[in-house]
Amino acid sequence: MERRTVVEVARIARLKLTDEEVEEFSRDLEEVLSYFSTLDEAPSRDEFELNPVRVEDVLREDEPCQEIDPEALRQSMRTYEGYVRGPRLS
Repeated sequence: MERRTVVEVARIARLKLTDEEVEEFSRDLEEVLSYFSTLDEAPSRDEFELNPVRVEDVLREDEPCQEIDPEALRQSMRTYEGYVRGPRLS
């Protein structure tokens, strides 16, 4: 990384670096950036599946149906004019 970039970043971060530290950080940051360039060579998600087992939709289609008669349920509940009554909230 260029020396002036390191000096500018240090200035923005309000760090006072010696000339030796600037040179050291320049080398270190260049090395870090080279590691990131390795990631550019990695295959993208489009090239392979992330899951080793292919996941397919094996669920049934949702079809609305009513298996329990609502009137039979309401008979065992406290109701008022056809509405279910719960405990009073204070």
